[in-house]
Amino acid sequence: MTSSNTVQRPVRVRFAPSPTGKLHVGGARTAIFNWAFARATGGTFILRIDDTDPNRSTDENTQVILRAMHWLGLDWDEGVEVGGPFGPYKQTDRLDIYRKAAQKLVEQGKAYPCFCTPEKLAADKKAAQQRHDPFQGYQRTCRAIDPAEAARRVAAGEPHTIRIKVPEDRGDVVIEDAVHGEVIFNARELDDFIIVRSDGTPTYNFTTVVDDAMMGITHVIRGDDHLSNTPRQIIVYEALGVPIPIFAHISMILGPDGKKLSKRHGATSVEEYRDAGYLPDALVNYLALLGWAPDGQTTIITREKLCREFSLDHVSKNPATFDYKKLDWIQQQYLQAMSDSEFSRHVLVPQLVAEGLERGRVQEVYETRSAWFDLLSSVLKPRTTLLPQAAEKARFLYEGAKPSYDEKSVAKNLAKEGTHGFLVAARDVLATLSQEDWRASAIEAALAPLPERLMTTKRRFYGALRVAVCGNQVSPPLGVSLELLGRNTALARIDNTLPLTL
Repeated sequence: MTSSNTVQRPVRVRFAPSPTGKLHVGGARTAIFNWAFARATGGTFILRIDDTDPNRSTDENTQVILRAMHWLGLDWDEGVEVGGPFGPYKQTDRLDIYRKAAQKLVEQGKAYPCFCTPEKLAADKKAAQQRHDPFQGYQRTCRAIDPAEAARRVAAGEPHTIRIKVPEDRGDVVIEDAVHGEVIFNARELDDFIIVRSDGTPTYNFTTVVDDAMMGITHVIRGDDHLSNTPRQIIVYEALGVPIPIFAHISMILGPDGKKLSKRHGATSVEEYRDAGYLPDALVNYLALLGWAPDGQTTIITREKLCREFSLDHVSKNPATFDYKKLDWIQQQYLQAMSDSEFSRHVLVPQLVAEGLERGRVQEVYETRSAWFDLLSSVLKPRTTLLPQAAEKARFLYEGAKPSYDEKSVAKNLAKEGTHGFLVAARDVLATLSQEDWRASAIEAALAPLPERLMTTKRRFYGALRVAVCGNQVSPPLGVSLELLGRNTALARIDNTLPLTL
């Protein structure tokens, strides 16, 4: 018997994170694959919260995951927050459903109470090891207890778990995985595993099957760390008598050193990438191409194209390597694709407001000086990778008549013989330009003859002037920087810098 579901049903997929921490980029990629597959097939994408781990699951973590999903732009059709016909969509709200499902299996003789204590289980395992028994799992001690006797002991309050009955004649569990192909597990190595713990809480391999079955999930797309769980889950599907979904286990994400991606490699959660200044579209684009490619060449894929072209047959079974430089390159492509106005409204002005350099609502701030912001965007856009860099590179424009000077830049460019004369000459030439003529082209034309006239190099002359007006030797093009500063501020900065050159 295989796990393939030959009945054609409308596609229904789910992303079911456990709220035990932030949303890892690996989990985000799983969510993207499920979302894109649902959109590409006209199916339904469900968001379920698997929070039955009482020691680690928290409501706070649930909210962190939901915020990450919203920021990524992965909308869901059913699930937490939006509801749907198969709710509730949090496992802690479904405990009565699991209890009834387990009880039904017991009544049907497909599961049974187990009264073995931890000490008994440990002793049985040790004995199996000592006699070199090839099967060292649960010895099915309570399987032979008469059901009426078992029910009496349960009613009397005797501590117990509930175990599934793995059919003794069950052949190999064969999974036709959409990514890995045929995967075979020996059913004889499966013990009668627990589906309800002694405290009454259900186990993962039981709850996930009950939920997927009741919610009509047709495809289970998840990380391949769950592949080893699959044979047990198939046993539960068969016991419940429900259709088995198609499984697609996607490879793990590795760090540059070939080991599983972790904090030692850098940021690992969606929240960290958001806070660092990545665009959600860029991160979704990058994660979608980790282990999947429509043609082996595409590097930029819009959400619309992803939702048209995603398919499981292009998912690689080989591990994907997280390349931070590639992510940065994709981020830059998205920024460069913006018009100057879009960059101003969606990147520059929001960052300036966030840093307190501008005050007010973003759109209102933008409308006060849209041409000025767009000019600034035109020079910052090619120099920006992470969003906060836009405000940082623009900060020198907000420092009034006296910028904050970089000490190394001052030592290298201002504290040298002849610099005073360079700045005086520059100031005199610039002062001849009217407010109306204060444009980058006119500024650059006025300054162009000065290096030769002063018998110095362009490097020395413009280096000194740049530090005088920008405070740093690294800034946007000088002519545009002077235009953005404005005539009065630029001249005042040169005047205030002159004492540093004496």
